[in-house]
Amino acid sequence: MNTLLWILLGVLAYTAAAAWLQNRGLLPGSVRVSGPMTTIHTKRGKALLDRLSAPKRLWRAIANLGVGVALVIMVGTFLLLIANALSVLSNPPEPTGINTPQNVLIIPGVNDFLPLSVALEIVAGLLVALVVHEGAHGLLCRVEDIEIDSMGLALFTLIPVGAFVEPDDESTTEATRGSRTRMFAAGVTANFIVVLVAFALLFGPIGGAVSVASGAAVGGAYPGSPAAEAGIGPGDRIVALGGEPVDNGTDLTRRLAANADEQVTVTLHDGTERTVDRSLLVTGVAETSPLAGDDGLAVNDTIATVDGDPVRTEAALREAVADDHVAVIETTNGTTVEAPIGALAVVVPDGPLNATADVPAGENVVITAVGDDRVVDRADLSAAIDARDPGEEVPVVGYVDGDREEFAVTLGSSAADGGSAAGADSTVENTSTAGADAYLGVQIAAGVSGVSVDSLGVTGYPAAQYLSMLTGAASDTFLGTLLLITVLPFYSIVDPSVQYNFAGFVGTNVQFYEVTGPLSALGDPVVFLGANVLFWTGWINLQLAFFNCIPAFPLDGGRILRTATEAVVSRLPVDAKPQLTRTITTGVGVTMLVALLVMLFGPVVLG
Repeated sequence: MNTLLWILLGVLAYTAAAAWLQNRGLLPGSVRVSGPMTTIHTKRGKALLDRLSAPKRLWRAIANLGVGVALVIMVGTFLLLIANALSVLSNPPEPTGINTPQNVLIIPGVNDFLPLSVALEIVAGLLVALVVHEGAHGLLCRVEDIEIDSMGLALFTLIPVGAFVEPDDESTTEATRGSRTRMFAAGVTANFIVVLVAFALLFGPIGGAVSVASGAAVGGAYPGSPAAEAGIGPGDRIVALGGEPVDNGTDLTRRLAANADEQVTVTLHDGTERTVDRSLLVTGVAETSPLAGDDGLAVNDTIATVDGDPVRTEAALREAVADDHVAVIETTNGTTVEAPIGALAVVVPDGPLNATADVPAGENVVITAVGDDRVVDRADLSAAIDARDPGEEVPVVGYVDGDREEFAVTLGSSAADGGSAAGADSTVENTSTAGADAYLGVQIAAGVSGVSVDSLGVTGYPAAQYLSMLTGAASDTFLGTLLLITVLPFYSIVDPSVQYNFAGFVGTNVQFYEVTGPLSALGDPVVFLGANVLFWTGWINLQLAFFNCIPAFPLDGGRILRTATEAVVSRLPVDAKPQLTRTITTGVGVTMLVALLVMLFGPVVLG
């Protein structure tokens, strides 16, 4: 029985039990039940709100600023949702994990992007967000002399999903339009303040105390790979290869390429040594690779021979194809394919290869040589172009549809011609062969003829990348940093080339980081816990604030839309002002609901 079904049964059982208790009058008057929703009402805390509301001018000034921010976000949210919904309708994308029903729920362990290991941090962040949001509504009620009937918590079964403040209806109606607007905007304003505080601490003292540990972070190992057979897996950190120190994942790749030993000793972060019997595992294949196809190479194949010579390492593969531009590759499962061996490239429009050699834009070319330089993979092609100057004419040997061709190319300038965009395949990297100056004008796929191989078989965890995103170092602007932090829990959806998401310093990834400086006295677990709480508190407050700014009733954005519409309509020369206000706000609200449904479920229904 899957998890979702267990949850459904639990919800039904809770609903039945709560209804039974309520019907028999066994619940306190402060507890009210409606289906699986339970609300706990209280009047306690009103005296505290009265005391806190004393500096009314200060609170009104902050609330007015919040109204301005909320209005800007409301307009942006409206336009963004409409644009995204239209995009889904016109060109439905492939469904992703975000579109599955369980991932709509903010329940750790059920939502694929919210692991159970950070459940306490997520619940803490959610409680802070709800209490602050509704507390701010209550505070502004008292600032604006609006009476409060009750306040409390809303629970979905036993899980806190909301807090509420119930203003007195008559008192709210008698309040000025400006007072009501400030009260409606107070919740999102408070959430944004929490975001600023949480992320300021995360970007500053907490994040600054965390650094990436030396070595290559192992996110996982391919099934049946040399690493898996040697017992290397998630959470391991490779600190040495063949006795030579390894600084990071890039350094590991470089050392594997330079090491010709078929058996190598790998040292892990805890001092454990593993003996690895290397073999060339295919880890990625571009769709346009001449080595791909129904009868070609596929991910998880193991290359056995090249032109009949056994190969088990990257160095052996390079040596086997050094003299021949076309080679026969055979795998351990008997697949044999003959194809040109070089750097798989796509010609970009108006680049030097397109403009001076008359190679059509969009053409797939396997470049095997530049001048006298043999090109086996992307790194070779980049190095060959880097060694030349703009304006230099160079002979380029390439294969188009299996036919050998020679091109005379006048190299351009990277400053003048620009870079390139990423291709469609996961093995195509967002880089061109633009060096310091010289520029060929192609998009280049990773690997040999678009095929990536690995004689170890591990997948790297982007520890440094995630730390830079988490601490604000990855973006020059605060808004850019907020955007990056927003997508961290599901980053693999945003960037399919990354296999792992970031939910905090939890699980196996804690081995990839260490705490330095004065905070190291607290110990890694304490600092990591603090960072996780700050991350999820800021993340949830940010989501709650933006969601509540959607201009749709009963969200705060919908209520602000109503008061703003009333202010505009009151100045129009029409008689049916309430009806016109209702028509506008209802129309906008329904449009937002439809747009959200299209964004969430459109890819599944239309894709």
